[in-house]
Amino acid sequence: MKSGDYSICVYCGSRDGADPAFSAAAEELGQLIAEHGCRLVYGAGDVGLMGRVARAATTAGGATFGVIPQHLVAREVAKHDLNTLVVTETMHERKKIMVMNSDAIAVLPGGAGTLDEFFEMLTWRQLGLHAKPIVLVNIGGFWDPLVTLIDHIETTRFADGTLTQSVQVVDNVTAAMPALLNNWSA
Repeated sequence: MKSGDYSICVYCGSRDGADPAFSAAAEELGQLIAEHGCRLVYGAGDVGLMGRVARAATTAGGATFGVIPQHLVAREVAKHDLNTLVVTETMHERKKIMVMNSDAIAVLPGGAGTLDEFFEMLTWRQLGLHAKPIVLVNIGGFWDPLVTLIDHIETTRFADGTLTQSVQVVDNVTAAMPALLNNWSA
């Protein structure tokens, strides 16, 4: 692949969250995606961490690909200055288009929607539907309870060791980039 051919999907909150470190991480990730010559794929909103990651990628000269269902265009303030904006009918279409247009997945702090996206991609990977890196960016230990839950699922034998092996957990955005770029040979 050459520069610009590699896309990183970012799942994150449509709110900023309580810790300013979450906003800083979103901005840093957007900037680093652009600086590495990658395209940002995300939920197309201009609010919360979503908006921050996209604005940072755009400011740094990066390519952006946003996907938003029609019913969220107003609520998440669809960002119209993206290189590509896709408006879907359903959330399911949104997730499918996002993953089909991505080579790796980063998960920043977020709420139920972020968890939904993460678990769908984790399940698809477990089922062999994709082999894309999935990286939990554990800012300030935000994802610690989730990591404990995933370990618990394996310990109680509702999944084998491939579940934890399918997710890389890192403490910051700088550590996330090598894991996200693992499949890319520029």
